[in-house]
Amino acid sequence: MIEKSLAIAVLTICVVMMARLLLGVRLRMKVDAFTRRTWQRIRGGANSLVHRRASRKTAEQLADEAIRRARGEGSWEGNVYKPKSFKRPPRDKLH
Repeated sequence: MIEKSLAIAVLTICVVMMARLLLGVRLRMKVDAFTRRTWQRIRGGANSLVHRRASRKTAEQLADEAIRRARGEGSWEGNVYKPKSFKRPPRDKLH
């Protein structure tokens, strides 16, 4: 079954390419441009679907991480927030 479908696909491609060779130069250029634009639209649409889902997940993860860090440890001095991650570690005076 797979061999037959593969043979049909190859035969179809060969017939399309032979028909393309029978066209004139200008018409062939137009057909090629149309085919290229159509393929780019299909590929772009598929890419946008894949990347939209992935970027949405990454954005949600980054937002959750930022919220978690913002709720984390720190202190307020007036209207200034000082997170504990900004505190320097003690200097090592072994030298």
